[in-house]
Amino acid sequence: MIDYIHSNKQRFLDELIELLKIPSVSADTKHNEDTARCAEAIKTALLKAGCTHAEICPTKGHPIVYAHKILDPNLPTILTYGHYDVQPPDPLDLWTSGPFEPVVKDDKIYARGACDDKGQVYMHVKALETMLATNNLCCNVKYIIEGEEEVGSSNLGSFLEENKEKLKADIVLVSDTSMISMENPSIETGLRGLAYMEVEVTGPNRDLHSGVYGGAVANPITILAQMISAMHDENNHITIPGFYDSVIELTEAERTDLNKAPFVLDQYKKDLEINEVWGEKNFTTLERTGIRPTLELNGIWGGYTGEGAKTVLPSKAYAKISMRLVPNQKSHETAQLFTKYIEQIAPPYVKVKVTELHGGEPVVTPTNSAAYQAAADAIETTFGKKPIPTRGGGSIPIIALFERILGLKTVLMGFGLDSDNIHSPNEHFGLFNFYKGIETIPVFHKNFSTIKNNH
Repeated sequence: MIDYIHSNKQRFLDELIELLKIPSVSADTKHNEDTARCAEAIKTALLKAGCTHAEICPTKGHPIVYAHKILDPNLPTILTYGHYDVQPPDPLDLWTSGPFEPVVKDDKIYARGACDDKGQVYMHVKALETMLATNNLCCNVKYIIEGEEEVGSSNLGSFLEENKEKLKADIVLVSDTSMISMENPSIETGLRGLAYMEVEVTGPNRDLHSGVYGGAVANPITILAQMISAMHDENNHITIPGFYDSVIELTEAERTDLNKAPFVLDQYKKDLEINEVWGEKNFTTLERTGIRPTLELNGIWGGYTGEGAKTVLPSKAYAKISMRLVPNQKSHETAQLFTKYIEQIAPPYVKVKVTELHGGEPVVTPTNSAAYQAAADAIETTFGKKPIPTRGGGSIPIIALFERILGLKTVLMGFGLDSDNIHSPNEHFGLFNFYKGIETIPVFHKNFSTIKNNH
């Protein structure tokens, strides 16, 4: 298989470049046609790779691509999940090349979606092609590639409910996560959940002249900033009443194991060009990003932000706020706690409106399962090192749904790096990572099939 990958590596990369040119931004309605076009491109790629069936499944939002290759109903079945939608590319002026004009430099491919998640999805497409071309596919494969992961996967749950029979499998395989490094391969064994909120603060019924009314009428931007600053105390502990009530605290032994992962604080600060880290007191950086809940301000706006000066006291101010959740926290319950707190701390001279935009549940995947062992052995085979189990700080809302609706556990075998700038300007994906993923995925399929057949 390695010879096949090597002899076709330039074609694999060229095909990925064409996929990355499609601006499939699910959050922006002006890209709806592009998103639909990207779904068609994924369907075509899966058919060319060797799937015997592929279809575009409409939803109330962006479509889902489903495909399969069934060798024998009695063989194990691996269901691979990924997404073809991407984050908005803003701010555009910080990109060194066009976000949808892929550029290869320094052995990396730069484009929006290069790592999250088109590059990693395409590893699976080319892994399937490689397995079939070299007569190494030894199990059934199914694929769900959706177009709404970046906006909360709001229609995927109903799709799972309506297609339980079609989606029957033994395990879900996902490559939408990262490793510590290519020198220190790892497998994520947990993901945080998410509660994403929007807050609107209204003061006067219209924008006012800041000279005529300033000092006499509450400024919504000022009030919103005060409310946001009240959400953390001096120890950077979240102040929302009840926020931590359901958080499961790790034991000292578990915390010790988590902190064994290779991590150089000085390099971390150098990479981000910061003088010091920030976060909840008495926790390490690895703990803050993996096992602790957070509350982050994702955007804030109001008033005049154009060129030059305009002396305005705005009528409204807005903020988008996300909370990352850890096991046992529930996204909707957390959203309700947040809403109640905002309403409580809002002073009487403004009105507030809180909207729950989307959420997802935290998950922990078992490390003693056949699927985890198959993944760990596959990575050890291709990297020459045993992978380190880690906890991921991000969220993939669908993982909890796979277990609740389909009864399936998930293996998070990603090949990205935290330094790949996902969700940021100049997102990229290492060519080594891309090809190593294509090499490792078939080994996982073989390992998992062998373990399942022996049991």
